[in-house]
Amino acid sequence: MKLIKCIFVIFFVNCNAYAASNYFTDGLLFFEKDQLEKAKFKFEQDIVFNPRNEKSYLYLSKIFNRQDKSELEEKNLNTVILLNPKNEDALYSLAKLRLKESDFSGSKKLLEKLLTFCESFCQKSLKLKTEVENSIKN
Repeated sequence: MKLIKCIFVIFFVNCNAYAASNYFTDGLLFFEKDQLEKAKFKFEQDIVFNPRNEKSYLYLSKIFNRQDKSELEEKNLNTVILLNPKNEDALYSLAKLRLKESDFSGSKKLLEKLLTFCESFCQKSLKLKTEVENSIKN
């Protein structure tokens, strides 16, 4: 009887893990097809099963960016940075959002932090930093 219970538990756990990985993949497919509501739902489902998946929060922030919901975008970007302080995409996007909201000093701090370890966002970050500095001068 214990053997049957163990097999059932292992099977159930494996099915849940497989389902959770499918939620993110499905969300990504919907996002690429620009079906934002379906993608949002799938990313939210993924977060239920895997709350530490920074990618789901990052894509939710991208969805909210496209929908001009800056508060929700910022909330999700902050969650990504909380989970992974060196996520270049999230730091860059948050710096860009802060610049859009005229928070020049906040944007500059984020960009300086990003430039200390950047690999793929270096050029974009330098360009945005110049834009921030020019905005501060004006």
